[in-house]
Amino acid sequence: MSHWRTATARALHTPLVDVLGDKAAKALAGLGLDTVDDLMHHLPRRYLSGTQTTDLSEVRAGEHVAVVARVDKCYRHLDATGGARGRLEATLTDGQTSITATFFGRTHLLDYWERQLGLGVKGIFVGKVGEFRGRLQMSHPDFVMLAPDGSIVGRADEKHVAMARQVSRSGLVGIYPAAAKLPTWQIGECADIALDGLAGLPDSLPDDVVAAEHLPGLVEAFAAIHRPDTVAGVEAAMNRLKFDEALALQLTMAYRRANRSGAAAPVIERREDGLAAALDARLPFALTPGQDDVAAQIAADMARPTPMQRLLQGEVGAGKTVVALRAMLAAVDAGHQAVLLAPTEVLAAQHTATIESLLGDLVSGGQLGAPALSTRLVTVTGGMSAIARRNAVDAIASGEAGLVVGTHALLYGVPFASLGLVVIDEQHRFGVEQRAVLTDRPGQRPHVLVMTATPIPRSVAMTVFGDLEVSTLTDVPTGRGDVTTTVVALQQHPAWLGRAWQRVREEVSSGRQVFVVAPRINAKDEDIETDEPAAAPSAAAAELVGQLAAGPLSGLSLGLLHGRLSAAEKRDAMARFAAGETDVLVCTTVIEVGVDVPNASMMVIMDADRFGISQLHQLRGRVGRGAGAGVCLLVTNADGGSRAAERLRAVASTRDGFTLAEFDLAARREGDVLGAEQSGGRSTLRLLRAIDDAGLLGRAREIAERLVAADPGCEDDRLADLVAGVEASDWLDRS
Repeated sequence: MSHWRTATARALHTPLVDVLGDKAAKALAGLGLDTVDDLMHHLPRRYLSGTQTTDLSEVRAGEHVAVVARVDKCYRHLDATGGARGRLEATLTDGQTSITATFFGRTHLLDYWERQLGLGVKGIFVGKVGEFRGRLQMSHPDFVMLAPDGSIVGRADEKHVAMARQVSRSGLVGIYPAAAKLPTWQIGECADIALDGLAGLPDSLPDDVVAAEHLPGLVEAFAAIHRPDTVAGVEAAMNRLKFDEALALQLTMAYRRANRSGAAAPVIERREDGLAAALDARLPFALTPGQDDVAAQIAADMARPTPMQRLLQGEVGAGKTVVALRAMLAAVDAGHQAVLLAPTEVLAAQHTATIESLLGDLVSGGQLGAPALSTRLVTVTGGMSAIARRNAVDAIASGEAGLVVGTHALLYGVPFASLGLVVIDEQHRFGVEQRAVLTDRPGQRPHVLVMTATPIPRSVAMTVFGDLEVSTLTDVPTGRGDVTTTVVALQQHPAWLGRAWQRVREEVSSGRQVFVVAPRINAKDEDIETDEPAAAPSAAAAELVGQLAAGPLSGLSLGLLHGRLSAAEKRDAMARFAAGETDVLVCTTVIEVGVDVPNASMMVIMDADRFGISQLHQLRGRVGRGAGAGVCLLVTNADGGSRAAERLRAVASTRDGFTLAEFDLAARREGDVLGAEQSGGRSTLRLLRAIDDAGLLGRAREIAERLVAADPGCEDDRLADLVAGVEASDWLDRS
């Protein structure tokens, strides 16, 4: 804990075992709570008032709940053998919906429970909801009965004293995310004890910020949440904690921007007689206005003596690669090297083929007859032979290779002569440590351009990519065909699948090619996670290719491509399809990004409900890349009223990736979109919701800029602790 500078930070990061003892700390660790700070941020899902009744229609089987309900009736069921045991069933109701509370035991216990249940007009019942004979029930719930004014009546053991204490303060009870071995009342007691240890600590924010934003103090906010007095007090406290998160995040981003502004990078200015100009003269198409604008932004960044850090996001097919290639050639023209890092060998091979097709003999450097200004292009992947890798590495180390394309294999043992620009495609597939191998170099740092074809809502971009300048390509190059998307709902129209395969044959007969995408490689694989129960296992590519070849697509040339093939097999499958030798390519999401086969005009996505919105949008972008119109069929067995079906209808309704991104964010929230769990740790964003809190994030950014300008060295211990808390969380850098 030595890196925490202030007494407040040290107190918050005290292990719970030091405050609560071994038993309680072990139980809380099961909920992922290890420190006082974790416990203080383990917030109630909701607050119950002893004078209000819970809407029981919202209760679901499998949930741990706390409900306020009226006891309607009690039924006694004695053991059929005539013994002294039996069960008591109490019907709990909100006036409209009811559930059953069931208690098992000897006759004297049944008598006791029945008396207790009759003491009040309603009660608070805490436990896990199950299902028996089609009815919801709670077995042996913890409960306390309430008088008309909401006060506790009846029992006085330790458990119920704790529940009574929580109610008696103000009539409000915080209902925490709990577990069977750690009920909500016990979590509340632990929070109460931990709060006592925070009394008198100074605030974690500068006093002028707290005053200017009209915020309660931090300890005051924790007390308002865990010892609630009023709903208004809880809301003010929640706002304080959200502000802390927003400011900590924006401070971290601001210090990163400030630190980068002090680093040195090569000054790269465009030459009118170099490779970049030669590419422009050879392009078989005119750049869109959007491409021109973004290219100008990148050129201006690279002409500065500090490292560019820019995110280029654009629609599928918007022409990001050409923009990036122009920047790479500018770096080569200035005497440096440029590298394009791709997440898969298939995508690396596609980038290499694209660059070679656009530049031709301009990447034949070192060969007889090569133009004087030409350079050499090399590719480094994990699947290449040892000799090929050694030759490529030698060309990179000597500076002979000005352009380098590669996968993760580039990150290990590849020395660059003078690296001027790093382009990272689909950057979310690379961790911060991996990117740092190329970008954190002694002396001059390279400029960095990260690209994504997954549209990012503005609020998320400000949250996750706040240390980057953002450029966006929205217009699609001319000459691209439109893509019609149709949901093939098999529950409603089972005959449509046969028609889909007929449509595939029609495309092939007209000289076009087709992708068929499956969620799994083979039947033994785990199914793709989905938010709804599946009626049957999803399609598997390895089995599907045989079924189609023997059935509805017999006589056509079918290929297979998935992630478990060897590098050579992947290259061969993709090359045959790109050359037109394969009519239909049955594949997994390995073709999700970067694959460019203009003759592919149709895609059939099997069990499309198993994919997310962004995946479906990416996959669809593989067709309609030529002049002809494209077709995308989303085949699904999902119920028409399900959330999965709603997602598919959204994808079919628009090709606007930014509209879909907003829909996706609203449906899934940031936990999924930001990848909060991808590093195995909890998200720093405990309360913030990017879709709702964009205004707060913007305000926090303004304050962060002012604080960093006044304290560029982060000498204020309170600011240092805020930044340290964010930097200790992996998800930000891995997003």
